[in-house]
Amino acid sequence: MTTSNYSSLCDDHYINLNLTTEMDLPQNREVVLSYFDQIKKQHPTMAHFSMREGAEGSEYILEEPKGQSSYRWATLAARRLCAGQINPEEVSEVFSFYQSILELAPYALSLNSFDCEAIGLTFGFDFTYQGNHNELVNEALGLPPAFEHFPEKAGSAGIVNYEPAVQIALDEEGRSLCRLSIETRTDAYHLRDSSYPGDQISVYLTARHNGSLREGQTYGSTLRFLAEASQNLIHEYVVENILQPLQQTIAIK
Repeated sequence: MTTSNYSSLCDDHYINLNLTTEMDLPQNREVVLSYFDQIKKQHPTMAHFSMREGAEGSEYILEEPKGQSSYRWATLAARRLCAGQINPEEVSEVFSFYQSILELAPYALSLNSFDCEAIGLTFGFDFTYQGNHNELVNEALGLPPAFEHFPEKAGSAGIVNYEPAVQIALDEEGRSLCRLSIETRTDAYHLRDSSYPGDQISVYLTARHNGSLREGQTYGSTLRFLAEASQNLIHEYVVENILQPLQQTIAIK
C-alpha cells in the first residue's frame, strides 16, 4: 500500500473513517467507557473524553488535544462508529489507527459482519482562498466541453456554483463505490457584495462499501481494499489533475 504525506499539496488534509450499522451499537456506560479505554491504551495521547447530544442521540468522543497541527479523534453514536486524523505526518499511521479500531469493535461492541450498513473512507484536501471559489475551480480545472461556452453566451457576471463530482463503481456489483468531488464556499451573496472571506475549497475522495460484508470479508480487509483503491486513484490521477492545478492557480492569484 502506497504511503505518503500530502501536506505539500494543500493547506490541510485529513482522512476519516465512517462505519454505519443496521442495528444500534451498545450505549451503556460500562461498554462505552471500556471501548474508549482500550483505544486510549493503544494510543495514550488520545486522553480527552466528552459527550454531546445531537439529532441522533448521544455521541461519545475521544480525541487528542486540538491545539496540535495534527490530531486524532474517535466517536461512537447509536448506529455510527467514526474516526479521523487531521494533517497526519504519515498515511500508514492513520490506517494502523483505523485497523486497531476495527479489530477492537467486534469484541468491544458486539459488531457483526452482517450488521454493516456501510463503511467508508474519505480523503479530504483543503485550500484556503479569498476570492470567488467557483471561478478559481473553473480557471484551474476548466468546464466540460459541453458547458465551457455557456457562461459567456449567457453574459455571465461570474460563476455562482461550480462543484464538479463524479462517482464510479469499484466492483461489478456496484457495492463498492468511489466519489470524487469539489466543494466551494462562494455563493451569490459573496458575488453581489464582492466580499469574499478566506474560506477553504475542499476536494473529497470517498471510497465506500455498502451492505453486509461478504463471506470471508472482515472490516479490516474492507478497509485495506478501500484504502488501496483510494490511494491508487489519488497518486495516479487526483494529484496531477486536481490538487496541483488548484495549488498552482491559487499561487499565482
